[in-house]
Amino acid sequence: MSSPTHYLVIDLEATCSDDPAFPRDEMEIIEVGAVLVDAATLRSAAELQCFVRPIRHPRLTPFCMRLTSIRQADIDAAPRLPSAVARLRELVRGKQALFCSWGDYDKRQLERDARRHGVALPFGREHQNLKRAFARRLGEERELGVGQALRRVGLSFQGTQHRAIDDARNIARLLPVALGLERHDAGAPRRSPAPAVTGAPAAPPAPTLPTPPAPRAAR
Repeated sequence: MSSPTHYLVIDLEATCSDDPAFPRDEMEIIEVGAVLVDAATLRSAAELQCFVRPIRHPRLTPFCMRLTSIRQADIDAAPRLPSAVARLRELVRGKQALFCSWGDYDKRQLERDARRHGVALPFGREHQNLKRAFARRLGEERELGVGQALRRVGLSFQGTQHRAIDDARNIARLLPVALGLERHDAGAPRRSPAPAVTGAPAAPPAPTLPTPPAPRAAR
């Protein structure tokens, strides 16, 4: 993709358990959260939140419900993954959207579930790992979770942790810092020099993306 018109920030919640015997390759998406960010203004253009009903492990474990605050009733009434993919396709229709997520987990999980259901994802193979980009941009030796990254730039988490839509919104707030972008007076983003990290870390320019409140600890 030469120059995206939008950044598509996606975060997922999936079936999980504190039982080590629970097979990780059988995890399934139970919530999709997506924020479509206009590349010209770095502002949210649209959002998507939907629950997804799993097929391998339809009963959520107590651990999963405590972690995510997602109830069994939420997914019992939800459609299967193809419906969520169709809604993502509608969200990016007519746009050059670059898929972004905090780390590679969401990309792998989305691709695994898409293969399981035999559906094609509505974007190409290009993907931006914002967790890695953020660490490199600020000169961090290790990659930080979302909450840690927000605190690193003087922000606090808004919403409920381990809920896909709230995580996506908070990740979108970090996107300008991770990609080294700031808004130009005319509205077009421009690259900003990487902040020097010496002694006490200097706070980079504050992201300008608005974060509407709404209804996960960081990956």
